[in-house]
This record gives sequence, structure tokens and C-alpha cells, in this order.
Amino acid sequence: MADQKQCAVVRTGLYEGIQGGMFGTGISAQSAGAQRLCLHRLVMPAGTRGRPHLHEGHESAIHVQTGQVEVWHGEGLAEHVVLHTGDYIYIPPDTPHMPVNNSSEDVICLVARTDPDEQEGVRLLELPAWLETRIGALPVGAG
Repeated sequence: MADQKQCAVVRTGLYEGIQGGMFGTGISAQSAGAQRLCLHRLVMPAGTRGRPHLHEGHESAIHVQTGQVEVWHGEGLAEHVVLHTGDYIYIPPDTPHMPVNNSSEDVICLVARTDPDEQEGVRLLELPAWLETRIGALPVGAG
């Protein structure tokens, strides 16, 4: 008989992402033996931001479940979009991005990546000085 694959149930835990935010442990290589995907829940507290980063060689898809979040993205983080509850954003591989929660409520997102490792493909980047003056002294959110 052929080797039977088994489904894996993951009871969520929490970890702080190196890029900022509190992640609910979901499906990954570490939690479920995933080979090509990672799916997590992100909580970004009100009045916080993430660290500028990219995911080396991996696509990301994000669904905003509750709240409103600004996403600075692209070369030099020069592009800007505001996402609202129900919105989705696709982030191509190797694309710099940084979320900012300027609102008074937490943002909750569902985050999927083609990188099965929870944090391995994350590469932190410098925050451009021009953007630092624009977003003020918002702390990096940990939840």
C-alpha cells in the first residue's frame, strides 16, 4: 500500500514576527510539515508599524479581516495603499513592504506565503529617512 499522507491540525499559539506584529501560529513547515506554503494570522496593535522587509523569493497574499492598515511598498517604499476590512493585497516575491496601523483599533489579517518556513525568508530592510519623518515615531508592534 502507498504511503498515506495525514492531515495536520494546528492549535494556534503565538509568536512575535521579526518584522513586527504578533502572529498566530498556523500552517507552516514547522507546525504541520507544509512543503510550499505558510498561513498565519497577524494582529497589529493600534498605533504601531511593522519593520520594512521583504520575503526572499516568495509571494505573499494578505486578507484584512478587521481594521484598516497602510502598506508602504516597492523600491524605497515609495508606493502607498490603504487597505480596509475585506481587502486583499498581493505582494510579489522580493518586494519591499511595511504595514502601518495609524488607527485606534487593532488590525487582524490572514497572511499566506509560498515560503513554508515561518520566518526564514524574511529579510529586514532600513526604514527610509523620508518615511520615518512622515509616519512619526510609531513603535514596531509586538502585540
